[in-house]
Formats: sequence, C-alpha cells, structure tokens
Amino acid sequence: MQKRVLGRTGRMVSVVGLGTWQLGADWGEVSDADARAVLEASLEAGVTFYDTADVYGDGRSEQTVGAFLADHRDEGLTVATKMGRRADQVPENYVLENFRSWTDRSRANLGVDTLDLVQLHCPPTPVYSRDEVYDALDTLVDEGAMASYGVSVETVDEALTAIARPGVATVQIILNAFRHKPLEKVLPAASEAGVGIIARVPLASGLLSGRYTKDTTFAENDHRTFNRGGEAFDVGETFSGVPFDVGVEAAASFTELAEGLEQDLTPAQAAIAWIWQSPGVSTVIPGARTPEQARLNAAAGEAGSLGPLFASRVRDLYDSSIREHVHDRW
Repeated sequence: MQKRVLGRTGRMVSVVGLGTWQLGADWGEVSDADARAVLEASLEAGVTFYDTADVYGDGRSEQTVGAFLADHRDEGLTVATKMGRRADQVPENYVLENFRSWTDRSRANLGVDTLDLVQLHCPPTPVYSRDEVYDALDTLVDEGAMASYGVSVETVDEALTAIARPGVATVQIILNAFRHKPLEKVLPAASEAGVGIIARVPLASGLLSGRYTKDTTFAENDHRTFNRGGEAFDVGETFSGVPFDVGVEAAASFTELAEGLEQDLTPAQAAIAWIWQSPGVSTVIPGARTPEQARLNAAAGEAGSLGPLFASRVRDLYDSSIREHVHDRW
C-alpha cells in the first residue's frame, strides 16, 4: 500500500482508506461483528486512514471505530470524523459553543483526548465564508480538542473557498469516474496550497463495481433506495447524482475499460486506482460491508500506473454519458 502526506495534517496515510458510513447506518444492516471484521481486514491490508462522522448511526460508527482504535493504538492510524449534520442546517448553528459540544461527544465516542482530524460535514454554503467559523476551529486546535480541521463539501466552489483559508488541512469531495469536475480546479488549487484531498464516493455508491443491473433493488433503509431523488440529503451523495439507469449503462462501459487493462484489476479496483493516481489526491475512502470487500478495495492501493490511455478513455466515457447529468450541478 502506498502512502502520502495528508495535506496540512502532516500525517502519512494510506492512499486507500476506509469510509465507515456503512458501519453506522443507511446502507442496510451491518452487525457489530461484521463491522469489526471489516475494520480488521482493512488494517491487515495496509489501510491506515479511517473516515467516520458523528451522524453515522447517531454515533454508532464512531463508537465502532473507537473500539477498534483502542486495540490498535500503536499501528499509526489516523481517524477523521465529521460534525454538524446532527443539528438543524442553518449557518447560525456553526459556532464555537456547538463545535465544543460536538467534538466532546466525538472524543467520547472515539475514546481519544484529541481528535486527529475534524471536518465540517457539508454545512450550508455560507458557513465556508465566515471568519468566525475558522476562528472557532482554531480555538479548538489551540485547546487540544482536535489536531487539525478540514471540510467536507458538495460543490467545487465550496472547496475553493475553504482551500483559501490557511487553517484548513483537508478537503473531502466526491471524486470518481462519474464526477470529474474537481479535477479541473480543486485538485490543482489544493496541491498549490498544501491542502489534502480526501476523495469520497469513489464507486458512485457501488455503480462502478459493475455488479448492478437496472433491476437491482436495495433495502428500504439503504440510501440508494430512500435518497435516490435527494429526499433525505444532497442527491449527489447517492450514485454521485447520476440517474440510476444511466449509471448502470455507463458502468458496463467502464467495466469493459477495466477489463482491457493489462493489470488484473476488478472494475472497482480500477475505479479506486484511477482516483488515487490523479495528481493532488491524498487518499480515497471506499466503504466496505464485508472483509473481502475491504481487502479488495485496499489492494487497489498497490496497483501500478493505469496509464494515460485509460485515463483518456475514462474521460471520453464521462463526456459522452455522464457530464450532462452532473457537471454543472456541483
């Protein structure tokens, strides 16, 4: 597994991390035992970066990661959490008093005195421009509640606003073969500023695994059922905002591209490797519901260069099938 510096945190992390939304909620049922098995398998495969949030299962994901972390204190792991989505989504809630309360809860859930990295969890757009927000985050760094802070964003413009702030260590953004817009400005700006990029939704909610058909259904408590039209949160978080039927068809084309590689990679592994091999990306955070998924995802961090021809073909696929559905929205 290759490693890189995670922006202004100064921490070395694996280029493939683990997203743990699915270990808390909204991806169907995952038992405590299965969640722990996924975490252990990822570590064995070389993963050293774990991303969670206080809202995932209302703390269940943080608690699960915290118990895992307690047993691996000497493994050099980095745990990032996120805050803000448990409160009403109004800018007035993004103040020091709430930040202190939210981070105290996350510290308890994760069993640590100082959080490695805390990210604002896709707050209302005006939050990214408020001086007092960053002053409050700086205060919590000074107090030792967190070592570094960053932001998780929905749009390119939000990312660019945050990158301009000197205290922002990382930006988390949707980036995958079906979401190319961050490649144009966000990754270059982040590289120039020394800000780390955490790429989320790398498989477009599983579409890029190539396993789905137009007839595939998901559990009622899976966001791929209940948020398909953006009913619960930003629709871009589900299938990257691509209409399901369109995504299934494009994913079949991506599978053909992956099968044409000289390397023996699954479509999901090719999708993950394409992301971390994009200049400016620090780490990619696919989720996994089984140990085997975790191991296969992590193996993508050992892939050799996919080469410019593959990248060009992925771009052509995006331009012909996906761009019109997502590019101007986020």
